[in-house]
Amino acid sequence: MSSTSPGPANPVFNRRVMLWILLFVQISGTLFFLSDALGDQFFASQHFPGLDHDVTEFFVVVAMSISVAFTATEIKRVLYRQRRMEEQLRIASGAFAQMLDQYFIEWTLTPAEREVALFLIKGLSFSDIAQLRQTREGTIKAQCNAIYRKASVSGRPQLLSFFIEELLADELMPSTPVPQS
Repeated sequence: MSSTSPGPANPVFNRRVMLWILLFVQISGTLFFLSDALGDQFFASQHFPGLDHDVTEFFVVVAMSISVAFTATEIKRVLYRQRRMEEQLRIASGAFAQMLDQYFIEWTLTPAEREVALFLIKGLSFSDIAQLRQTREGTIKAQCNAIYRKASVSGRPQLLSFFIEELLADELMPSTPVPQS
């Protein structure tokens, strides 16, 4: 079962449902207290017949308090997860840059070829690379051919494929479980 499909065993789905329920409880409580305040203001002499108003308010306050506590806990989890993902992205970016440098050294690319290789990996066209490097497109094509030869690939698609395979082969980001609180 995928992590986004609904189902009883799916924690993401269960959390979403729980958050909607909590939001409903909070909105209901807010509307109750708003109507109670307006009722007290405009109809102070009329009470709800047959209903113990204080008991109802007590249960609404308890439900809202529990809802707020769960919502705060979920916000804390989401913020922790976001910080962790940003940290993993930073680590992955650094690891990818290190991997690129390692292969560029292994392939004995010149500084100019390294720069062109980075632009190739970023998806820039030959003319864009030539413009950025303030050189002719023919020079860029010659540098690209040298890069492909040194990397033992036939062209840009194979060069990109090489790095994608390297990324998928090695886990750059160690997985850490999100703490349950």
